Amino acid sequence: MRRSAARISDTAGESGTAPAQPAPAAAPAAPVPQQQRQEQREEQRQLRTEFPFQLPRGYVDESGVVHRDGVMRLSTARDELVPLRDVRVQENPAFLSVVLLGRVITRLGDVPMVHDGIVENMFASDLAFLQDFYRQINAEGHTRAAVECPHCSEPFEVELGGSRLGES
Repeated sequence: MRRSAARISDTAGESGTAPAQPAPAAAPAAPVPQQQRQEQREEQRQLRTEFPFQLPRGYVDESGVVHRDGVMRLSTARDELVPLRDVRVQENPAFLSVVLLGRVITRLGDVPMVHDGIVENMFASDLAFLQDFYRQINAEGHTRAAVECPHCSEPFEVELGGSRLGES
């Protein structure tokens, strides 16, 4: 037994540790599919904050020009809190969605500046569309639920109704 211990210490060197294993060869470059997966992960980490939309009817400005294409950005906590201090909202809570949408719509056709006065003069169907669109983008698209038909067991998706715009 002593002999085998001596042999180990002889091969271990003066430090008394096991001999170092040869270093593994350098890893080959990552294959292309792995690089693609990494790029996809990077893209997923980037947060999308603006979303294009097209109004069903369109906003008609003072000149009679119809504006349908627009962009809405994600809402911040401030966007939802500031309108609560607005006197119009305090007097009529239904006005909350108008003020809130005026803050988060960043572009509407060629209208130079979108504000609550623009939203206030939209058709009711366009306002309803924008309220639903607001809910969809601010809930990360989680307004649909997968369900199953109780009769035929066929799966399908349903749109979930949310609370009023600007309320959690």
